Amino acid sequence: MSHWARNAVIVANERAGGAVSVPVADVAEACQRLVGEVGVVRTAYPGHARTLAAKAVRDGVDAVVAVGGDGTVGEVAGGIVTAGEGTEVVAARPGLVGPALFCVPAGTGNSFYKEVWHDRPWREALAAAFTGARPRLRRLDLARVAQTRDIVLLGACSGLVAEALETAAGLTRISGRARYQQAVAATLRDFAPHPARVVVDGEVVHDGSVVLAAVGGGRYRGGGFLLLPHSVLDDALLDVCVVTGDLDPLELPGLTREGRHLERPEVLYRRGRRVEIERTDGAPLTFEWDGEVKRGRTRYALDILPAALPVLAPTAESV
Repeated sequence: MSHWARNAVIVANERAGGAVSVPVADVAEACQRLVGEVGVVRTAYPGHARTLAAKAVRDGVDAVVAVGGDGTVGEVAGGIVTAGEGTEVVAARPGLVGPALFCVPAGTGNSFYKEVWHDRPWREALAAAFTGARPRLRRLDLARVAQTRDIVLLGACSGLVAEALETAAGLTRISGRARYQQAVAATLRDFAPHPARVVVDGEVVHDGSVVLAAVGGGRYRGGGFLLLPHSVLDDALLDVCVVTGDLDPLELPGLTREGRHLERPEVLYRRGRRVEIERTDGAPLTFEWDGEVKRGRTRYALDILPAALPVLAPTAESV
């Protein structure tokens, strides 16, 4: 059986929400059966995964395997993309320009893994990704935050989703999707909508009370909430869902299990290449991207980066 990858680097965040259930040693052992040379590097501080992935690009590895949650995978994607910007990245293998990304789901929501590999066990997905003479790639769109230049892999969101992520950080005894689902329930007890203006490609689509404004990217957030059910990861567009303050926030978790929130008149759905979200009362906007919460600004803008990231993915017939 042939394996296309000569070398790979595992970037592991052992402090991710569910990382204890996926030992890095197990991932390394599985990779060693499929890749000629495997290196393991561990993150030591926020943002370190981006630096480690960028070094892997410069070292010319064939693949980067991210072990962690959506935040870790987002950092690794950012490192891969930004390290290649402004430089010529030479194909290490036929059909592969720069290192391709594979992620092992070891975080709270693991939404990105779900987007690409659905509910397939990670060992099975890893074997499928690295077996064969050529890599099976899907070139995914990313977004860039205009204010910080950060790369966004899966999506960004204001309001309820961002505040629930802050709550989840304190639920240390729970892991995986259950951790985020409990955090949503706890956040809803005292949650209040915020005033915001949402602009898509220069058009104001909402100016008023907002429960959340989601931009993506991926269809799922928190592993099981289908906020952007029509989103496609490689259509060169950002999907935008605005849940206005006219909807009772307590209804939202149930509605987003199957995307039924889009049936409600209180919810707006758009697509575009640039999205701006601004809190209009002057207070800081609680905002997150790829599971990492940000505070301090009243406004964020995101721009599409089409087909920016090569990701190891299943063939269409094996999904």
